[in-house]
Amino acid sequence: MEIITTTNMDTAHKSPWEISEVIFGIPFLISIAIHLIVPISLLRGIIRQSLIAVGITFIIIGIIFIVLAHREFTKFGQSMEPGQVISKIIDTGVFSVSRNPLYLGIVIVFIGIALVLDVFWILIFLIPEIILCQYILIAPEERYLQNKFGKEYLVYATSVRRWFGRK
Repeated sequence: MEIITTTNMDTAHKSPWEISEVIFGIPFLISIAIHLIVPISLLRGIIRQSLIAVGITFIIIGIIFIVLAHREFTKFGQSMEPGQVISKIIDTGVFSVSRNPLYLGIVIVFIGIALVLDVFWILIFLIPEIILCQYILIAPEERYLQNKFGKEYLVYATSVRRWFGRK
């Protein structure tokens, strides 16, 4: 789930920098800058054309995950903005197959962008982005949800995988 906070004492994240835009955005921009200095191409020729089509498909799938997650938050009157109260575990729609469909959508979109733009550095930087996401975003959110919702969250977490799939 996206960033979830309620008060200074009851927050998933302690800093305004603990948001997906920072965790994914800054390394993404760095990867673009490095590509301008040290370009590394993925492949050439007909395979390159195939990668563009695959990349576009990834971008579309990632956007679908993000849009569907936004719809579920809206459907249940939940804010996705940091510092806003979350009052319910959302376990329907795309949240029934991923506990973090927004982060998953971002990762899928970035893979697609890397393939379409032929920027290998985006894929390289995606590895630390996912690790940072796990420790800076997801872990505090999971602790927050566990503390706030207890057994209801545990039931959800034991039935839906963190990134994708049902258990």
